[in-house]
Amino acid sequence: MEIFKYMENFDYEQVVFCQDKKSGLKAIVSIHDTTLGPALGGSRMWPYVKEEDAILDVLRLSRGMTYKAAAGGLNLGGGKSVIIGDPKTDKNPEMFRAFGRFIEGLNGRYITAEDVGTTEEDMNNIHKETNNVTGVTLSSRGAGGNPSPSTGYGVFRGLKAAAVEKFGTDSLEGKVVAVQGLGNVAYALCQHLHKEGAKLVVTDINKERVNRVVEEFGANAVDPKDIYGVNCDIFSPNALGAVINDETIPQLKAKVIAGGANNQLQQDKHGDKLHELGILYAPDYIINVGGLIHVADELKDSFKLERVLNKVKHVYQNMQKVIEISKRDQIATHLAANRMAEERLEAAKKVK
Repeated sequence: MEIFKYMENFDYEQVVFCQDKKSGLKAIVSIHDTTLGPALGGSRMWPYVKEEDAILDVLRLSRGMTYKAAAGGLNLGGGKSVIIGDPKTDKNPEMFRAFGRFIEGLNGRYITAEDVGTTEEDMNNIHKETNNVTGVTLSSRGAGGNPSPSTGYGVFRGLKAAAVEKFGTDSLEGKVVAVQGLGNVAYALCQHLHKEGAKLVVTDINKERVNRVVEEFGANAVDPKDIYGVNCDIFSPNALGAVINDETIPQLKAKVIAGGANNQLQQDKHGDKLHELGILYAPDYIINVGGLIHVADELKDSFKLERVLNKVKHVYQNMQKVIEISKRDQIATHLAANRMAEERLEAAKKVK
């Protein structure tokens, strides 16, 4: 791929390649935009088949973080990092300490956090080499720990805002919600949905996760390939991205799509297609911003969960604003979300 051409097209600032032979570290850091502040975004560990796959992933994810921070009203930029390897077999503490030294070398331009394939313990090892990391264990520096519950709460709030637009009420009692993926974020979301009286239909490739949600929340389980065609009110993607595509859209029976997964639309045209079909899409980075709000609070003097949850609660209003822009400009919600973020970025660039 032509990396510089790609960077120029979407105005990326910096891409850094990091390797440490002794620990086996192979990592890429992408800093998309620091107009609003230092780039904050998680470190993802994944067994990419090709190096180009890792590069494309980190570029897409970091740009998404810029829009997420801007739309969420945070004074932060967008960045992301990926570590090439299997998190189940290739991890070691030295790898994350080495990565911490590379992050320290960026002099505060990039702050990392937990993501797919990484844990609080990994962040603790990074923290041994740099302060530019969030999501470390609570006892280690009065930090906030795992941000997944905050992310799940934000998805819940965004889902309710979408529901009131489509169903005339934000009450989810009796509504059928099909939840794809049952990781930490989705589990927190299921807790809120169950408490409100929603009926859950769930799936995950991890059977233990499925059994837990079935037992605790009375959910019905389906095979992963069948989740798209479930007769439901709301479809909630919470696994990996690109699940809204040419193959899955014809199967959908939901009137609302609202989930925590990043990059749910395979291409922009799929967001347009949902709009044409009258399916309300809650843009992922608008409603899954809770985790970013959570870890960003650690950058203050002391972490306060109450302050975090009060900010995450406003995901509801942010989603309402996206719907308002969509109606005003007669565009799909994924474009309306981009417009909201871009307007804030442009306003910030005019400040001297």
